[in-house]
Amino acid sequence: MRWPVLLLLLLVLALQYPLWFGKGGWFRAWEAERQLVEQQALNRKLEQRNAGLDAEIRDLKTGTEAIEERARFELGLTKPDEIFVQVPQKR
Repeated sequence: MRWPVLLLLLLVLALQYPLWFGKGGWFRAWEAERQLVEQQALNRKLEQRNAGLDAEIRDLKTGTEAIEERARFELGLTKPDEIFVQVPQKR
């Protein structure tokens, strides 16, 4: 009576192994799902960054305000008859 039960238990375990550990098993499916969630989060961040860059490019192509702002802050340029005053920040 003991051998048939043990044999059936081993057979069930042998059939379950591919389900859990095989090429398309649950563990690999869970890992793929985790990677998918990570990649989707990264894609959302990159889409937001790309949208910001796209808006900046459109603004630079069509408007002069963005160009003027960049010239002021990055190059320190001023308009004619304009006085540049820099106020140091206290630390």
